[in-house]
Amino acid sequence: MPLTRRIPKRGFNNIFAKKYSIVNVSDLSKFVDGTVVDTEMLIASGLVKKEYDGVKILGNGDLTSKITVKAAKFSKSAIEKIEKAGGKAEVI
Repeated sequence: MPLTRRIPKRGFNNIFAKKYSIVNVSDLSKFVDGTVVDTEMLIASGLVKKEYDGVKILGNGDLTSKITVKAAKFSKSAIEKIEKAGGKAEVI
């Protein structure tokens, strides 16, 4: 048997997979009405430590302020909650 088949290899690492920084909608509620929240503002406020390939907004929690959020990805529930509060979700 060849050496490559004798040595077990477990799992698979996709080198093309994108890694996103995660922010929940409940974390965005600390911003004031009318604020445009982008990646630089999230890093400055301490919600995101490193950007990686972008920021993904998830729909955990509630949002009370009308803000415009610019991010690389959004979950469906996050878009619904942002628009329900009167804000906008813009994909960069």
